[in-house]
Amino acid sequence: MIRKVFYISDGTAITAEVFGHAVLSQFPLEFDGLTIPFVETIKKAEAVKAQIDDCFITTGERPLIFHSIVNPDIRDVIYSSEGLDYDFLNTFVAPLEKQLGVAPTPVLHRTHGKTNEGYDARIEAINYTMENDDGQTMKHMDKADIILLGVSRCGKTPSSLYLSMQFGIKAANYPFTEDDMDNLKLPDALKRNKSKLFGLTIDPVRLHEIRQSRLSNSRYSSLRQCRTEVKEVEMLYKRERIPFVNTTNQSVEEIATKIIEATHLDRNNF
Repeated sequence: MIRKVFYISDGTAITAEVFGHAVLSQFPLEFDGLTIPFVETIKKAEAVKAQIDDCFITTGERPLIFHSIVNPDIRDVIYSSEGLDYDFLNTFVAPLEKQLGVAPTPVLHRTHGKTNEGYDARIEAINYTMENDDGQTMKHMDKADIILLGVSRCGKTPSSLYLSMQFGIKAANYPFTEDDMDNLKLPDALKRNKSKLFGLTIDPVRLHEIRQSRLSNSRYSSLRQCRTEVKEVEMLYKRERIPFVNTTNQSVEEIATKIIEATHLDRNNF
């Protein structure tokens, strides 16, 4: 049977989801998750409690509840439900209060809210990354924290966006196309920022599969073209001594983490 899971918060519920998914990923079972953010009033909490209790009555199994609720009154309502509670905040806050000798001052939306002091920097990074995606402009490369390179569909855009959204890193990216292959070299704007360059590569067969789903039976998606482009680009990386990572079996989170680890960029968590 698929086990029901509730991710609940009086904020965005991102923290509850991340912690909950991390824990549940250790178990070879199927879970049906429901995320309920912004449970900021007793009335909303009572409605959520009714959902949880109804789930228990329907399935005969107590649903799992991962929550990060700051307000103790709202938290008590969730505690009174028929679910099995896993409260991340209080699991760590109480022991830390004892160790630090300082009482916590709970504030709603402090972790993932606009009041976070790094919010403006993160928005600026996201805007920069979107404006400098896929070589749209070369005018602002000097302002980048990192510039990702690679063939089309190797993961440059999602990796760039993840770096900006998750860590506030200004990540530009530049594609090498079929037209570049006869005389593959770095444009002047990239040469000038060589210390910021980081390459992505991918297995040609996997690249062929990805391109086939986009433009099937075209020269662009042919296995021969994919092999040619990947080979030429990897030779460029080696010739120019540009660090690179293979994205074939990597999630965007893993790619971003490996980039940060290799380049020593600051992880500006928000």
